[in-house]
Amino acid sequence: MSETVMISDAPSLWRRYFELCKPKVVALILFTAVVGMLLSTPGAIPMDLFILGSIGIALAAASGAAINHWFDQRIDAVMERTQGRPLPQGEISSLQALIFAIALAVVSMVVLSVWVNVLTAVLSFLSIIGYAVIYTVYLKRRTPHNIVLGGIAGAAPPVLGWAAITGEVNTQAFLLFLIIFTWTPPHFWALAIRRRDDYARAGLPMLPVTHGIPFTKLNILIYTWMLLAVTLLPFAMQMSGLLYLAAALVLGVGFIWQAWALYRSDTDELAMKTFGYSIFYLSMLFAALLLDHYMGVLFSAA
Repeated sequence: MSETVMISDAPSLWRRYFELCKPKVVALILFTAVVGMLLSTPGAIPMDLFILGSIGIALAAASGAAINHWFDQRIDAVMERTQGRPLPQGEISSLQALIFAIALAVVSMVVLSVWVNVLTAVLSFLSIIGYAVIYTVYLKRRTPHNIVLGGIAGAAPPVLGWAAITGEVNTQAFLLFLIIFTWTPPHFWALAIRRRDDYARAGLPMLPVTHGIPFTKLNILIYTWMLLAVTLLPFAMQMSGLLYLAAALVLGVGFIWQAWALYRSDTDELAMKTFGYSIFYLSMLFAALLLDHYMGVLFSAA
C-alpha cells in the first residue's frame, strides 16, 4: 500500500524533464521574442515564421536552461532554493539531462535553420553558448559582474524574434536588446540580496556576497535610472509614440521608487518586492510597445 502511494505521489517523468526547461523563464523569453517579431514589421507577420520561430526560440531557451541545470547540479544541491530540482533529487540522471538538453538544441537548430532562417539559428545557438556555457561555467563562478556580462545572452530574445521575421537585425532590434540588457542587473540583484546566504554557501561571487548589501542596493538604484534613460530611446528614435513614452515614464519612475525604498531600507525585506516589480515592469513595458505599435499602424491605415 505504501509503495502504491509513493508511486502515485512521485512526479511523472515528463514533469521532471519539463522542470529542467525552466518554464517560467522560457515563457518570459518567448514573450520578449514574440514582441520582437510583432514590432519588426508594420503589417501582419507571416504566420508560419511566427509559429516556427516561436517553437525554435523556445526550444533553444529550454536547451540552455537544461544545460544550466546540468552544469549547476552540484551547486544546486547546496543551495536551499534549488535543492528540489530534478538532478539534485536524483529524479533524472546527469546523462539523461545532458542528452535531453542536446536533443532540444539540435531540434531547435533544425527548425530555425530549415524553416525560419540561418541568421536566427546562428544567433540562437550563440545565445545557448552565452548563457549555458560562458555565463554558467565561467562568469557565474569567477566575477561579481557575472550577471552584467551574462546579460548579453539573456537580452537576445527580441533580437531573435526580429531576425526570425525579417532575416536581419537593425537598430530598432538593438534597442529592444539594450532595454533587457539594462533591466537584467537590477532584476537579478534584488533576488540575489534575498538569496545571498545560498550563493555564499555555494561559493558563488554574487555582488551581495562580494561587495555587501548596501553596495548592491546602490547599484540597483543606479541601474534603474539608467534603465529609465534607455527606455526613452525608442521614442527619441521614432520607433514608438506618446503612448509608449507615457508608459515608460510611469513604469520607470515606479521602478526607481521601488529601488529607492529598497536602498533606504535597513533590511532586505523589500528585495523580493523589487524583484517581483521588475518582472511586472518588463512585461508592461513590452506590452506598451506592442500597443503603441499597433495603434500607430491603425491610425496610419485610417
